[in-house]
Amino acid sequence: MEEILAGYPFWAVWLFLYFGATIRGQATYWIGRGVVTGATRTKRGPAWWQRTRDRLAEAETSAGHKAIERVGIVAIPFAYVTVGLQSAIILAAGLLQISWRKFSLAQIPGAVAWATIYSTIGFAAWASVARALAGDWWPLVVLLIVVAVIVGVIQWRRRRSRDRREANAPHSATPSAANEELADSHTHTAE
Repeated sequence: MEEILAGYPFWAVWLFLYFGATIRGQATYWIGRGVVTGATRTKRGPAWWQRTRDRLAEAETSAGHKAIERVGIVAIPFAYVTVGLQSAIILAAGLLQISWRKFSLAQIPGAVAWATIYSTIGFAAWASVARALAGDWWPLVVLLIVVAVIVGVIQWRRRRSRDRREANAPHSATPSAANEELADSHTHTAE
């Protein structure tokens, strides 16, 4: 795919990927909506329809259901930057009958992110995985080192920020000795 898109300007590749992600997301969403609509309109139907409806409503989208239940509609744009959950979350949005307007608006930043990733580093990352599977391991090792460094920096910053907050937070969990003396003096004067 990278070779096919290499001869075109960046903006054309980006637009192609953006509209591709949008159309795929809309199609997946409408499959979910169609299953729900068909299931509610027809109590009975061909056996293959009932099996399809049951499969889509069960295990294949349970991760998508859980993600949407946990974080709400924000799961939709984040689905576009995941591998393996994208279809499940988008299909679950259709099965849960999230309104088309909400889904479409939530889809925009996700499709933008997906197009940006794949028009820049996304295909290179997949190419390094393919090379590793073919026996050329160094591109994958470089990619993993870069990812490990990024994750390490993020964790280090979070830990440093948390330590600063804890150092600056007042220690109100245990009363100070002065507060205890003050409380004791009030007790003695009341007696």
